[in-house]
Amino acid sequence: MLEFLRPFRAPWLLAFGAAACLSVVAVLWGGLNQDEGWYLYAAQLVHDGKLPYRDFFFTQGPTMPFVYSVLSPVWRLSGSPLHGLLGGRVVTLAFGLAAILAAISLVRHLVPENRRGLAGLAVFAMLGCNLYHLYFTTIPKTYALGGLFVMVGFLMLVRGLKSAKPILGNILLFAAGLSLAFASGTRISLILILPVVGLALLLRFREFRWSFLWFGFGGALGLFLTYGLFALDPPSLRALLAAQGYHAARGGFDPFFAIGSVSRLLRGYAALCVLGLAAFLKPRTEDRAVSDGAAARVTLWALAGGLAAVFLLQLSAPFPYDDYQVPIMGMLAVIVAAWFARACGDDAVGTRAAWFAVLVACGISFVSPLLQEWATYSQDRFWSQKKEQTELAKLRRIGREVECLDPGGKTILTQDLYLAIETGRTVPEGLEMGPFSYFPDWTTEKARSLHVMNRELMAELLKSAPCPLAACSGYAFAIEAPSCKETPFDEQKRYFEILKKSYELADTEPRFGQNATTLLLLKRREAGR
Repeated sequence: MLEFLRPFRAPWLLAFGAAACLSVVAVLWGGLNQDEGWYLYAAQLVHDGKLPYRDFFFTQGPTMPFVYSVLSPVWRLSGSPLHGLLGGRVVTLAFGLAAILAAISLVRHLVPENRRGLAGLAVFAMLGCNLYHLYFTTIPKTYALGGLFVMVGFLMLVRGLKSAKPILGNILLFAAGLSLAFASGTRISLILILPVVGLALLLRFREFRWSFLWFGFGGALGLFLTYGLFALDPPSLRALLAAQGYHAARGGFDPFFAIGSVSRLLRGYAALCVLGLAAFLKPRTEDRAVSDGAAARVTLWALAGGLAAVFLLQLSAPFPYDDYQVPIMGMLAVIVAAWFARACGDDAVGTRAAWFAVLVACGISFVSPLLQEWATYSQDRFWSQKKEQTELAKLRRIGREVECLDPGGKTILTQDLYLAIETGRTVPEGLEMGPFSYFPDWTTEKARSLHVMNRELMAELLKSAPCPLAACSGYAFAIEAPSCKETPFDEQKRYFEILKKSYELADTEPRFGQNATTLLLLKRREAGR
């Protein structure tokens, strides 16, 4: 690696420094997200011997809980500086940075030897110096791990196609299919990459012969290892299909949301857009050869096809949040970086291009609107309402307060799962998905109201599994699963009436957590009160 760093030593040093600063900012200052809690909680359940779909409801593929379960001691170790959500973020950041390194290695296989340093630096600038990308690959969601499997899959693909040893090449192609299958097990929408790559290899049968078959074997085995256990168990299979119905239950497509999603994504990856435009406007040079041309070309076409397929699928969602696209932005960064590097001429031009790439990326990140979002609550007419501490620091402080109210406690009744993670407590069965929790059994009794069943179950939980503490933010009972509409106010009120019979108010925390809602800390009433 040091060999291709040498020609651009100063830009690389600046890029590394910027990435280090932005990573710290993303970990410590990044806003809280409800998903962080229930992804980490799912990993803890798997570590404790439970399985997704069979023992608890889960809306994504099973790969992430299994991988994170091995690392769950990082954030579960009591007294450790990395306990709680901070540890989960550090683990996720490691996966995100590994994905960037894999992307750098991949792009070096797609450009001529004298352009590898510039191409690698361009990828690092667009991803590692991008606060938006770092934040969404730091908070524990499916993006970092899914992106890592995608990048490793394509890296194995191009290395397999370029290998001079047929046996080694076939093994690498098999590994590529395996890795991309694991990506689909992390985030289900990524499954579209598998057929796109297979088709690209099949269309180039003359050059790569049975490569598509070895790739297909790896993909098939990966899908079996990921989903086979659950497909062979009827109750788990029903729950897995119900999980996909959860996504479909939101229904519809709104072009307004789709346009807004793309607009926000363009702002988040503005440096990538600038470098792509610079490559497009740059006059062609004579030296535009690609090392091992056929392998690089089919890989680039597979990258472009897989990117387009997943992007359009995720954009068609009822609420296509811009961050849905984060796992595949590494693919786009590789394509743009290869194009950008090949558009530049000799070393002198390449050095200027390197400085341009790093400075653009750093400049855009350090003026990112995310920084203001994390430092302020909102604008009150002329005055900005600043946060007295970061959202993560406030979560850790509330965690200490929970411990004071219930020393050594093991359970807590809450839909804010990051609070359960921070305090090392468990939540009653049925609430493992936090505000997205619902009870799939309602589909077998359609004549009954979902809300009635939920309230009955909650009342039963208060009797059979009483928790000493309850914590309710503005998200508590506000989301009507699985449609994700707002629960009618009268229904929300009934949930709190059930709580009121067993709990009394212990403390309140204004502007807590995601979107700064009021948190109510409730303590169970003593017997006879």
